[in-house]
Amino acid sequence: MNGAMIKGIDLYKRYGTVEVLKGVNLEIQQGEIVSIIGPSGSGKSTLLHILGTLDKADTGTVIMNQTEVNLLNGKQVAAFRNKHVGFVFQFHHLLPEFTAWENVCIPGWLAGRKKAEVKTRAEELLKMLGLAHRRENKPNEMSGGEQQRVAVARALINQPDIIYADEPTGNLDSANAKELHQLFFDLRRQFNQTFLVVTHNEELADLSDRVLHMKDGKIV
Repeated sequence: MNGAMIKGIDLYKRYGTVEVLKGVNLEIQQGEIVSIIGPSGSGKSTLLHILGTLDKADTGTVIMNQTEVNLLNGKQVAAFRNKHVGFVFQFHHLLPEFTAWENVCIPGWLAGRKKAEVKTRAEELLKMLGLAHRRENKPNEMSGGEQQRVAVARALINQPDIIYADEPTGNLDSANAKELHQLFFDLRRQFNQTFLVVTHNEELADLSDRVLHMKDGKIV
């Protein structure tokens, strides 16, 4: 642990008349795997999206890697997110017309990195995740577990400081879910990777370093 990777301070968020976040405070250390659990509608995904810069709090502060991200403008936020943040969602959101390695490469290319360097990194990640043989396959030619591992490789391509995972095992059977759980811990061991995971999977949550419980827009 090398200090706080992310802090959320007094985060409030309202959609219309519904107050979704009601003064959330949290701190996550570098190399931690932290899970957020709670009933549907408790604010888990909203909190994850705000911390990941996909949404903005109405009030409050988000500090990631010593940068107060809520003070950045639109272009600055997009550039910061592409460089520092990786996402894994329940639905992998792979682009169907591209191969596995192309899907992994796209965030690196968008970041303006050299194409050859990105391609080499993508192939290394696919090999590490046991997907070298799927390099040229498109998403519809892969299993759900394989597609989710491609999504993890894509999240890692820019060597992000933190990976946000929103119900990452929601569409996986129990065997593939266990594989994905183990993968997160392997990545933490190899890269000191930080994870914040929203999940209903209590097995994954119990394996985490810490579990945060949300209810009615607050961490309880």
